[in-house]
Order: sequence, then structure tokens, then C-alpha cells
Amino acid sequence: MVSITIDGQTLDVEAGSTVLQAARRLGIDIPTFCYLKRLPPLASCRMCLVEIEGQRRLQPSCATAVTDGMVVRANTPLIEETRSSMLDMLLANHPLDCPICDKGGECELQNMVMAYGPRESRFRDDKRVFHSEDIRLSPVIIMNVNRCIQCQRCVRMCEEVVGAVALGTVEKGMDTAVTGFEGSLAGCDQCGNCVEVCPVGALMSFPYRYKARPWDLTETDTVCPHCGTGCQLTVGTRKGEFMRVRSKWDEGVNRETLCVRGRFGLDFVASRDRIKRPMIRHDGALVPVSWDEVGDHLRRRLSAVEGKAAAGLASPRLPNEILYQFQKLMRTAFRTNSIDCSSRWSTPFDTLGPLMAAYNSRAPLDEVIGNDCVLVVGGNVTEENPVTEYLLRDSVRRRQTGLLMLSARPSRLDADARVVVRVPPGGEATSLAAVEAGLVAAVGEALPGNVLAGIGATIGKPAAETGIDGPDRLAAALKEGRSVTVLVSVDLLRSPEARATLQQINNLLHVLQLLGKGLAMQFLFDRANQMGAWDMGVLPTALPGLRAVADDVVRTALARNWGAEIPSEPGADIDAILERCVGGRMGALYIVATDPLIAYPDRDFVARALGAADLLIVQDAFLTDTAGLAEVVLPAAGYGEETGTFTNNEGRVQKVRKFREPAFEARSNLAIFDFVAALRNQALRPSTQGEIFDEIARLVPAYQGLSQDGLGADGAFTRAVPTAPAARFFAPPPVPPAADRLMLITGDCLFHNGYLSERSDILNTVANDPYVAMSAQDTAQLGLSDGDQVIVRSAQGELTAQLKVDGRFPKGLVFVPENYRALRLNGLMRRREYPCPVEVKKVHATLEVDRTTRIWRGV
Repeated sequence: MVSITIDGQTLDVEAGSTVLQAARRLGIDIPTFCYLKRLPPLASCRMCLVEIEGQRRLQPSCATAVTDGMVVRANTPLIEETRSSMLDMLLANHPLDCPICDKGGECELQNMVMAYGPRESRFRDDKRVFHSEDIRLSPVIIMNVNRCIQCQRCVRMCEEVVGAVALGTVEKGMDTAVTGFEGSLAGCDQCGNCVEVCPVGALMSFPYRYKARPWDLTETDTVCPHCGTGCQLTVGTRKGEFMRVRSKWDEGVNRETLCVRGRFGLDFVASRDRIKRPMIRHDGALVPVSWDEVGDHLRRRLSAVEGKAAAGLASPRLPNEILYQFQKLMRTAFRTNSIDCSSRWSTPFDTLGPLMAAYNSRAPLDEVIGNDCVLVVGGNVTEENPVTEYLLRDSVRRRQTGLLMLSARPSRLDADARVVVRVPPGGEATSLAAVEAGLVAAVGEALPGNVLAGIGATIGKPAAETGIDGPDRLAAALKEGRSVTVLVSVDLLRSPEARATLQQINNLLHVLQLLGKGLAMQFLFDRANQMGAWDMGVLPTALPGLRAVADDVVRTALARNWGAEIPSEPGADIDAILERCVGGRMGALYIVATDPLIAYPDRDFVARALGAADLLIVQDAFLTDTAGLAEVVLPAAGYGEETGTFTNNEGRVQKVRKFREPAFEARSNLAIFDFVAALRNQALRPSTQGEIFDEIARLVPAYQGLSQDGLGADGAFTRAVPTAPAARFFAPPPVPPAADRLMLITGDCLFHNGYLSERSDILNTVANDPYVAMSAQDTAQLGLSDGDQVIVRSAQGELTAQLKVDGRFPKGLVFVPENYRALRLNGLMRRREYPCPVEVKKVHATLEVDRTTRIWRGV
């Protein structure tokens, strides 16, 4: 620790701290423009100059490290004069158009001039003008170069945090101008972080432009509904109408940054697809009715299917309280454990549950990615969890974290990684087994003899002996690190080999633990509350708290609290539920806010299954494809229309707040559950959000001790319930045969991650058209070019989309994003088969003419 005195106040700070950091700890205000907490100091704006005893010139406090005994003055006549002069220079060419500038009322330059600026300018020359009109850099970002004060925040944010390098500067001195490549941002993420950090109105949000003033807005702090990173965001509404999203630099895991979906993708709340009234099917069509009428119909139909099997599916985007109440409703009123929270895969929870119980770290992401090594297994972080990518990049560059990547798809993080290993989809387990064997071979002497013998007999051979390329480099990197974090993408759960992959992750963590490494593991969920959905027990084999349905003690305790018996037999997962429907063995199927018809593999099979259920009830805010097949449709409140909590990837519980009223005749999800339970002659107690949270905090071990009042701006962490890891090691799977055909894989794309985002008009203006990504080698071999319209055909079906040639993409793979409803991608896939063999051909000119004609005719 070193001591510093600023304006007569003395403070001990850590060595390496800057004068600005020390001043802020003391509550002393030092103005800045170019400084951002998460970026290295630039010291270009000169607003933060201070006097330091023993130094002749004023020094930038943002870039000056504290030395022991340093004495600083932050407010003297010289400093005040210097600040005033700097502001006068900035105003010399700055247009005084505050009344029409979108930044008016929250402009840092305005605030600085009011606090420190001159009362009269000494400059009399005409103001420099770069452009007479604003420049539309992208569909969501517009620029007024004349207002730029050259702080470089936007350029540095884009390059150093986001990693997009879409912005840069031209010219120099007072003629410096920020711009995109050739005056465009066509290659950027459209995340708007440059708009967020711009201190003036140089970069602006086009969708928000001229819509409101800051003082007109009612702002609500809440949590992003898109992926599981759990970013804090602040929603601005005007007279109940959604206006904009911003974020706060000092709150949440994201610390001011957001991705394109979080910043521009919340307008889905006002989608034209909202369900306005309850509906029942009459003569093959859905007919709007009143709540009383739908209640009468449901009572009769529920009585008719009494005694037959029932099942429920719920979205992992719903708040904890709704998910908890849903599983309670299904287990008590419908007497079934056949409930699931994923519409895209079947989860091998017999393996996943013990892995999470033994190793999952409920801790800040910033903390766990600060380990010596971070191994990312599967998926594409850039497109699934963009803000997590920002944090990982920051950790690599600032803390020298060794980033290791093992996945089928390339991502932008590959450029920052120490080791990148490309594996075929489903080949992750084999590669991980080779990593484990390599570790044991390298440091086996550090293990007890009996343990070493047991491992050696089970986990297989090192990479060099199996001919697999890359895992030996991963093993070497893991060997050197004293602490290791493993980040697991849920994209792995698509594969039939998911169980084997999870087993090998368990093996790897066990070996690292035996070697004395500090360990952390977290999942990278691409749904906002997937962690919470599992914790709440929306699973066929697990009760709330990830405790087995077959555990008599746990089941009895919950039944006593709920006042109703819980079935003792584990239920069916989504695949088995759909099988039962097709077999004519399903009475009531209750689906809440999820759309398996668009997401689950084999669309025809899902359509047959949903059509074969005796009674299909869909509760949703939007008229989804699945809702279109329902017998009963119940309009529910959507995101932002009810309160609750999300549990993010870290295990952090955060408040989801209401910022608008439910649309049309929609009711809250909890009110609808009470409505349905009453039709079954049951009462769900408690039934309000606050009381349900209190019950969760009382009955779910990881949530015990939490309170709503204790969920501050940064939420509160659930706690890991210590469980010993499995003592056994799992044998590695055989090396998968090399594919001799093109193989189709899917996943999220940057601009869309599910049916909510596709209902955003703003995202649809920036998102790529539906596309097919392939490697340059494959496209050259097939005689295809970038931009061609191609047909992707499988044994199940086909789709047509535009080709995107990706030079980083591995040979033999075809990628189509899962998030475009119009493509009906799941129609190409079969259940329990992933990746899917396909062929790709160019659309012939005659077919294209015919397609254009049909579009023109409105067919």
C-alpha cells in the first residue's frame, strides 16, 4: 500500500493505482472526457490535470501512478484556468445546437461547461464544419462529426472491448474525424456501445432519434431477456411507450456494454404478433373469446382428459417465480413430473446434474475468468454470449489470461486465444479424453499411485497416440496454469454425444482437481434464465434445487409445504413427451412461452405430436407457430410486463422489473396459473411474486438466505451446495468416423437468438438475411460464390438461402442459423441426429425466376 494526500485528505491505496482512482475514492471530483474505467488511460483530453508537489508541470491524473507520500492538489486557480481553456478550445468548433441534439440534458460537455467552462469564448473565427448533414453510418447509428470532441472513446471501445474494429480516425489535430470504413459501419456488430460511451451527440441511436428528451423518460433498471450473461440495462419509456435502452457503467456484469440484441432488440415488446384475447379452436380455426368463456371450455376439456397423462413445457426466458410456480402446478394439479424447459434438445440430466453439483461455480464471471487458463468448450461465444466475449477479451489483454478454445465453429475470440482446436461436431468428447490423457502422461508423477493406475486404465491415450491434432497443446497449457476455468457452451447439448462430452468434462475437472489446480466451471447459456429454470426444477427428473424426484425425503418435504402430493416416478423429457403424444397417450399438454414447432428437430414429427395431444394449451404473449395448433390459447404478459428474477450464468439472481402494462387482455403468467389451478379444483399458495420468491429462498438450498430487499443493483449470488465429485472416471468414446458428406450444424447468430428477437423491427433492419455459411474450400469445390442463392437439402427437407463464404470456417461443415422462422430449419433435421448430412446446390436461374414470379404474385 502507498499513501497519497489529495486536497488535504490522506488515503492508502494499492501500488499501481492512479491519482484519479484515489481521488474518486475520496469523493473528489476530477473531470474527464477520454477516460473510461474499463480502458487503459489515454490522457488525451487534458481535463483531469492536477498539481503534484515536486513536479513542474500539471500531470494527467488518469495516467499518473501514485507514489508513496505523494501530495496532490486537484482544485487550484491554475487548474481551473486550464480546464476552462480546454473547454473553450472544444467549444471553438462545437456546434451550439443543444436544443435539437439528442444528447441534450445528459451531455457531458454541457455539464463540464456549466461546472468549469468560460462564461465567454475568446474564439471569434467561423466554426469548422466537416459535413452539413448527419451521416447514417448504419441502420441504427447516425453521426454528426461536427460535434465530435476527439476523445477516442468510441474507437477504443470498438477495438479494445468489442473487438470489431469498425471505427477509426482520419486526419490529425483539430481536423481529426471518427468514421467507419468508407463512411459505413457495414462490418460492425451494430451493438451501439460507441453511442453509449460518446460524451456528446456525435454518435446517436437512429431508432431513438428525436423521440424524447431524457427528462421525459421514465427509466427502469432491469435485466436483458436475450442470453444468459444477465446484463443490466435501463429501459426508457415515455407515457408507457418503449423508447430506448441504455446501461450503467457501475452496475451489472456488463459494466455499461451491451450487445446489439440487448441495446436494440427490446422493441419486440410492442410486436404486432401479440395475442390480444383468449382463443379456443372452433371448426378448425382459433376464435377469440372472453376469459369466462375460455374458463368454461377449459373446465370441460380438463375433466374430459382426467386420468390421462399430462405434460408441460416452459421457456427458460421466464422469471424464476413463474417457472417455480409452473412446475408446482404441473406436479400438484396435473399430477405429473413430465415437464421440461428446453424446446431444442433433450438434456442428459443424469450426467449434467452431478457435474453441476460437483463443479459449477456460482461466482462473478470477472473472478472466474481471471484464472491462469480459461478453456471454452463448444459453441461460439461471439454470437451466443457477446458481452461474455467482451469480458474474456479484456481478461486476456489485461491479465494475460491464457484463453484456450475447443469448438467446431470459429469465433472472433480465436484471435485472442493461446490455443485453438477445431473439432468436428460431436468430436469434443474424444478430444477432451485426449487432453486428459496428455495431462496424466505429463504430470502423472504428481498423482497417487492407486489413482494414477485407475485413471490410466480408463481415460485412454494421449493425443499423439490417437492421431488427434491439437489436444496435446491444450494439455500443455493446462499443465502450466495454477488455476483453470472451464466454460461450457450449451450448444454441446444438441449432439447425441452430449452425455459423453459431459462425462469427459467431468473427467478433465477431476484430473485437474487431483493435480491441485484451482478450479471453476460455468455454463454459457444462450437463454436468459436457463440456470434458473434448472434451479427451479422445470425438469422431469429433478425437483427444485436440482434434487432427484426419486429422493423421498426431499419430495415429502416439498409436498408438505405445497399441501399436495408429488408423483414419485421421474417424468418424460421433451422428446419422450412428444413420443407419447404421437402414440395417442397424452391427455393435456401445457406449453408456456416456448415454441417447439419452430425449434425442436424434425418439424413434421413435432407437428404430428402437437396435433395428436387430446388437449393442447398454449400460454404465450405472441402468436407462435405452436400457438397456431393449440385448442386453447391464453394471452400472457410478456417481458417487461411483470416482475420477477432471473438467475444468470454466474448464479447471480437479479430483479426483472415491470416497465409497461400487459397488452390488450393479457394477464400475468402467475394469475393464469391460479386460473388454471382453480379449474382443477386446486389453489396455488403462495401466488404473488414476492411470496413465491420468499418460498424459493426457504425451500431451494442454493437460494436460502436471499431476500428481495437484498437484491441490490448488482443482484445477489446463489450459493453452491458442496457435493463430492463422482469417484469414477468415464471411459472415452470411440473416435468418430470422418464424415464423407457435408454436415449441417446450427446455433445462434449475432443478431437473433430465438423467436423473441425476430419480433424486433429494429433487429430485423440490421440482421443479415437468412444465410448459409460454408468454407472457401467447399464452395470452390462446388463452384459456388459468395452471395449465391443455394439450396440446402437433407433426407427430411430443403431450404433456400443466400451463401456466405467464411474463410475461417472448417471444411465439411454447413452452418445455418436456427433463428429464422421463415427457413423452418428444423424441418431438415431428424431427432437424435446431429450434425445432419446435407447437400448444397446453387439455385438455377430458371428456379430463381420462378421464385421471383411467385413472390411478385404474393404466393
